Amino acid sequence: MPRLFLYSLLACLFALAVGWRSTYGAGDAPSGCEGVFGATSRGGATASVGGGGGCNPIGHSQPVEVEVVRVIDGDTIEISGGRRVRYIGVDTPEVSGNLQYYGPEATSFNKKLVEGRKVALVPDFSEEDAFGRLLRYVYVDGILVNAELVREGYAWAKAHQPDTRYAQCFAALEREALEAKRGIWFRQ
Repeated sequence: MPRLFLYSLLACLFALAVGWRSTYGAGDAPSGCEGVFGATSRGGATASVGGGGGCNPIGHSQPVEVEVVRVIDGDTIEISGGRRVRYIGVDTPEVSGNLQYYGPEATSFNKKLVEGRKVALVPDFSEEDAFGRLLRYVYVDGILVNAELVREGYAWAKAHQPDTRYAQCFAALEREALEAKRGIWFRQ
């Protein structure tokens, strides 16, 4: 299993090094990233978090289904029971404190995806961040929300060790959004 992950990671790095077009579908994603690319609306929203298939980062982790009661910003939600969840592997522009370009749009897009809905939460390695927020991959209706935010240009790919299961795939999605000038990349 670790060898397969290493080969997939190397394939994603190779795809990034040689470059590729910005019109990926699930079928033409970099090797090893097909599940992540397929788990976006442009890729067909084909994530399957149950039973270890599709885009489940850790096959033995059972997703936990919860209701989103409030969207805090583009990459943080509050779930039933009052816990906050921070999306793994992404960073969106800020809306509190120092308002950043495209922050309100990222928050609005996140609301459109998850607010008031049941979502599935899947961990990587870390349970919480330094602020006590749960760190999770978040799925709704076949979409990996973390990946969707990056692919649509509402978030940057941002890896933090040790939660890097999809870091290379998120970086590839970011490159696609940049090349297509979507979202935060529009004015650049």
